[in-house]
Amino acid sequence: MTWIGANLGLILDLTAVHLWQSVVALVLGVILSVPLGRLAWRYRLVRGPLILLTGLLYTIPSLALLILLPAVLGYSAISETNLVVALTVYAVAILVRAVADGLDSVDDDVRRAATAMGYGSARRFWTVELPLAGPVILAGVRVTAMSTIALATVGTLIGVTNLGYLFTNGLDRRLIEEVFAGVAAVVVLAVLVDALLVLAGRLLMPWQRAATGRGRAARTPAEEVSA
Repeated sequence: MTWIGANLGLILDLTAVHLWQSVVALVLGVILSVPLGRLAWRYRLVRGPLILLTGLLYTIPSLALLILLPAVLGYSAISETNLVVALTVYAVAILVRAVADGLDSVDDDVRRAATAMGYGSARRFWTVELPLAGPVILAGVRVTAMSTIALATVGTLIGVTNLGYLFTNGLDRRLIEEVFAGVAAVVVLAVLVDALLVLAGRLLMPWQRAATGRGRAARTPAEEVSA
C-alpha cells in the first residue's frame, strides 16, 4: 500500500473529476428521460418502439460510441464533452423505461381524483404522478448511477482524465497497487453515491416510508414469521 499512501492526493483529485463527469451525465440523463418516459407511457403506440430504441442504445460498445458521437455531432473525440454525452446516452437507455414503469405504478384512481379536483394535465403530472412514480424512478436512477460511474473509466482510452487513468497507467507500469487503488476508488464512489441517492429519496419522498411502515404494521403474525 506504499504507492497508495504516496499518491493519495492524485487518487482524490481523480475521484473528484470522475464524480463530476458521472453526476453531469446522470442529471442530463434524468432531464431527457422524464419527457421521453412520459411520452412512452402516455401513447401506447409509441411505447414499444421508443423503449426498444432507447434500450438498444445500451448495446452499443462504449468505445465505438465514443468514436461515432464526435463524427456525428462534430466535436472533439478526445474531449470531456464526448465522454459526458456518451454517458448520457447510456443513462437515457436505462431511465426511459424506469420513468414509464414508474408512471404505470400510479393508481388510476389517484389520477381521476386529481382531475376531479381541477388539476390540469401538466399540473397533475408534476404534483401528483411524478412524485408517486418517484420510488420506481429512483430505483432506475440508482442502477444508472452505478452503471455511469463504472462506464466513465472508459474515458481514459480517449485521453479523458478520471479514475480510469489508474487502470491504464498501472497496467503499463505493472503496478498492481495502482490498479487496485483505481478499482477500490470506483467501488467506494459508487457505494457513496448510491447511499446519497437512498438518503435523498427518503428526504424527498417521506410518504414512501409511511406507506412501508403501514404495510409492515398490517402484516399478520404468520406473515411476519414466514418473512
